Amino acid sequence: MAVLSTLRSQEFKKSLDRLSSLYLRNRPLVQRILNISFVFYVLGTTYKGFAARPASASASKKKKSEGKEGQPPRVAVDALFYQRLRHIISIVIPGIRSKEALMLLMHSSLLITRTAISLYVATLDGKIVASLVRAKPLEFFSNILRWLLVAIPATWTNSWLSYIQSKLAIAYRTRLTNLVMQEYLGEKNEVGPGGKVYYKISNLDDRIKNPDQMITHDIQRFSASLAAIYSNLAKPVLDVILYNYQLSQNVGAEGLVGLTIMVQLSAALLRSLTPPFGSYTALSAQLAGALRHTHSRLAEFAEEIAFMGGEETEKMLVERDYATVILHEHRVLRRKWWFGCVEEGIVKWLWGSFGLVLCAIPVFFKLPGAENVDLGGRTEGFVTNRRLLLSSSDAFGRVMYSYKDLSELAGYTARVSALLETMEDVKKGRFEKALVSSASTEENAKILQGRGEVIMSDNIQFENVPIVTPNGDILVRSLSFKIQHGQHLLIVGPNGCGKSSLFRILGGLWPVYGGIVRKPPASSFILIPQRPYLTLGTLRDQIIYPHSQAEMTARGITDDDLLKILAVVQMDNVVEREGGWDSVREWRDALSGGDKQKIAWARLFYHNPKYAILDEATSLVPPDMEGRMMEHATELGITLLTVSHRPSLWKYHEFILHYDGQGGYVFTKLDAEKRLALQSEKQALETKLSEVPRMRARLAELKGF
Repeated sequence: MAVLSTLRSQEFKKSLDRLSSLYLRNRPLVQRILNISFVFYVLGTTYKGFAARPASASASKKKKSEGKEGQPPRVAVDALFYQRLRHIISIVIPGIRSKEALMLLMHSSLLITRTAISLYVATLDGKIVASLVRAKPLEFFSNILRWLLVAIPATWTNSWLSYIQSKLAIAYRTRLTNLVMQEYLGEKNEVGPGGKVYYKISNLDDRIKNPDQMITHDIQRFSASLAAIYSNLAKPVLDVILYNYQLSQNVGAEGLVGLTIMVQLSAALLRSLTPPFGSYTALSAQLAGALRHTHSRLAEFAEEIAFMGGEETEKMLVERDYATVILHEHRVLRRKWWFGCVEEGIVKWLWGSFGLVLCAIPVFFKLPGAENVDLGGRTEGFVTNRRLLLSSSDAFGRVMYSYKDLSELAGYTARVSALLETMEDVKKGRFEKALVSSASTEENAKILQGRGEVIMSDNIQFENVPIVTPNGDILVRSLSFKIQHGQHLLIVGPNGCGKSSLFRILGGLWPVYGGIVRKPPASSFILIPQRPYLTLGTLRDQIIYPHSQAEMTARGITDDDLLKILAVVQMDNVVEREGGWDSVREWRDALSGGDKQKIAWARLFYHNPKYAILDEATSLVPPDMEGRMMEHATELGITLLTVSHRPSLWKYHEFILHYDGQGGYVFTKLDAEKRLALQSEKQALETKLSEVPRMRARLAELKGF
């Protein structure tokens, strides 16, 4: 038995020697195969790590659910994210010859240059230490000189990388902002269902609560994140490949394979422990937007809040939103803290120990084909390999970190994409609005599903048109009337009956749910509300808005003509009082309520449209000025559509549309004298009837005597 065992042992040793000999003869080929396999492995692993995750529900359902009130947007590095990202990238990089594409190419060249410099510095580090160990001062100072010389292209490259990345972020933001503003504000005097997106997205749709924050803040953060993700992902992957290739030349590809296996196992553990940073980012942006919206409401309605003494209530609302933001930030910080501990422990210390073992291989073991070297040579090899390993470990760590960056990019992508998708839906007339309970009844739902027809005409005619609010409240089921240009219309009725809704349909702001609307284009109307809008700019700008001074001059109108217009409304003294036409003020604070209404009438006379919509537009001016402005508008040929409860305005109108507040209405010719007489008689009878209870009480007292 002992002899048999010895024979087997010798046979096994011979087989092992033959395999070793065969391996040594073919080791260069094996090394090349392992190196090539490593490159494909790194690329494949990176692709798999960042590939789209399968979604748990259909993308269409998730698109509908995200962004609604009370629900954070769904964020993940999945197929929906990459679909959104591809769409946005096609916007910010419109073609290979675009400025952004050329900057990206330059950025890539700088990244490769920096990696090449790092490889050279790693080798130079080893030579510097080796010259110290060998005590060769001339060689040492020569290497120091090389170190100083390589600093020139290194610092230049690093500075240019930072500069180009910032320029890329600005270029991305500019492209995206230009597109969003084009969609948001549209072309001048744009007609049809696709216009007025800035109005419809805030009034007809509930998905976007704070478009101002999305346009200013979220697009900026998305652009910076997109510009950084390329450097944070492409550069580390390139570094991992090049550093490890050089390392395999020094220590052998076999050790590199073992190191890769250990690193990948620990990386899988780290990835499984990574919190959903993308969802955290998106929710942070949403909560910050809600807090900003609460502050903006406080500023917008400051006067009403001050009169009502609502400071404590508003303070409670602001503090509630702020507390929600802080609670979320604390929760994210706690998760980042423990994840940071795990991440540093694995990436820095565990991977560092693997690397030290790898660097020690050439010291403790003689590699096939390697020459015998002295202490200085071993030191040089160890330092070089250590530097390469540290750089490779740092690069692999950055690949791991980049998944977190990609998750944050997914959060910003979800916000920007939600804005783009909502604007696209709004342009196509697809709205998502919380409806009143009555909208769910069969009869009302049928009306809401319908669509009417809008036909351009010089006159105004409604044929069986339902008046419906954005939340589905049906004010009038079928409205029909007709007026011709030059026939002034007075509209009266209780609050909430549909007076302003009619104007919004005429202005193309609200959709038509049925019937036929014949009307001029929206550019033929000018609205004067009770509280007119005054723009930022000069005194001249308040009269000619939205025209510029160049457009005013092109129309052949001068400042003297504007002064004559102001004289009609007895406001010509305001030019001298405020310091001239080019004076700039916060005009909503500088002018009184009556002066604001007069400025709005002056704006009407400047533009001289076919139709003017007057919504309590004379409530703050004296009756004589009211009559003067109405008469001048008639002389200019402006047809007036007036909402007012002032009987003094009746005589300026030929027709009246009277809502009863119950869904009914009366449209008829207006006989101002007869209506005033009836109004006087009605008031007299109401006065007499109010005396009846007192007279009956007195009569009862008299009967007691």
